[in-house]
Amino acid sequence: MKRFSVVTVLSIFLVIAFGAAMGHAESGNVKITEMAVTTKIVRGNPIDSVHRISSASVKQLFCFTRTTAEEDGETTIKHVWYRDNQKVAEYELPIKGKRWRTYSRKAIEKGWSGEWRVEALDAEGKLLKAVTFRMN
Repeated sequence: MKRFSVVTVLSIFLVIAFGAAMGHAESGNVKITEMAVTTKIVRGNPIDSVHRISSASVKQLFCFTRTTAEEDGETTIKHVWYRDNQKVAEYELPIKGKRWRTYSRKAIEKGWSGEWRVEALDAEGKLLKAVTFRMN
């Protein structure tokens, strides 16, 4: 039977512990502190929050998301855009710190009326938050 040195055992333990910590950091425990569909982003912030809008009045909309995490690290979130409960777009967005802002952009065509929703999902696909709006 082979004997392992204290250094070998300690090294194995550190690799396992570090790997577990890295997995935790990547899942990130991301929380959304602000999420809004907006007509424009200026200096990294939304200028308004859309609840009802005409498809003839805009060429694009943005979904702005502000996040916090318990630990520094990198992970991703997804913005999934729905129109009348049918997925019309999906964007994977990087999150690179404890406090982060990001957004997705959706081109809008005239006549795209209906009930809209944008869902924010964590890297594991768990729903973090959703916002809804109506387009006339």
